[in-house]
Amino acid sequence: MIYFDKVSKVYFVGGPAAVENITLGIDPGEFVSIVGHSGAGKTTLLKMLFAEVLPSEGAVFFGSRDIAGLRNGDLLQLRRNIGTIFQDFRLLPTKNVYENIAFALEVAGKADEDIQADVPHVLELVGLSDKIWSFPHELSGGEQQRVAIARAIVNQPDVLIADEPTGNLDPINTHDVVEILKKINDLGTTVLLTTHNKSVVDAIGRRVVTMDQGRIVR
Repeated sequence: MIYFDKVSKVYFVGGPAAVENITLGIDPGEFVSIVGHSGAGKTTLLKMLFAEVLPSEGAVFFGSRDIAGLRNGDLLQLRRNIGTIFQDFRLLPTKNVYENIAFALEVAGKADEDIQADVPHVLELVGLSDKIWSFPHELSGGEQQRVAIARAIVNQPDVLIADEPTGNLDPINTHDVVEILKKINDLGTTVLLTTHNKSVVDAIGRRVVTMDQGRIVR
C-alpha cells in the first residue's frame, strides 16, 4: 500500500538531510511503530505521506500513485484516506465533543443523518459515549486524545498516522490509547505510529522501524 522509494528530504540548500535515502514498504493492515530520538526524521517521513512536505529526492507511493504527482482533487481524496492524530490533540476549544468529530464529517460533505449516526458509533469505539456533549476543557488529557482518535477515524480512513500520540499522557492513559490503536488496527486500518517510548513499542508488539539522523538503522 505505502512505499518510500529512496526518499530524501533537505529543507534548506546546503543543510543537513532530515530524511536520507529511505526505502520502506508498509503492507495494508500493518501496525508499524517508527522509533527514534527527537530529530531522527520520524515526523518528516510521515509528513511526506500526506504531502505536507515533498521529498527532495525519491518518491512516495500510496498504492500505485506517486503522491508528489497528484493534482489538488486527487490529493484531497488521498488525505481523506489518511487519518492523523498528534501529541497536542488539536481539538477545537469552542466546540463540544460531538461537534469536534462532526466537523470532520462536514468537511468531507457527509449528510446530516450520516453524521448523527457515525459520531455516537465512533465515540462508543473509543469509550467516550458519556462525554458526547462535553467541551475539551472539561476532559482529561487521555480523554481529549481519544476524541482526537475518534475524529481521525470517523471517515473510515485506510491509514491512521499517530505522531507521538502518548507524548503528553500518563502511563494509564497511554495504555488506554495504545489499546484503542490496536483495536483500530484489528478492524483493518493500517496504523503508523511514531514514538520514543519503549514501553509503548513493547505494549504494541508489532513491527518496529528504528531511525537515527534521518536514516533507518534497524
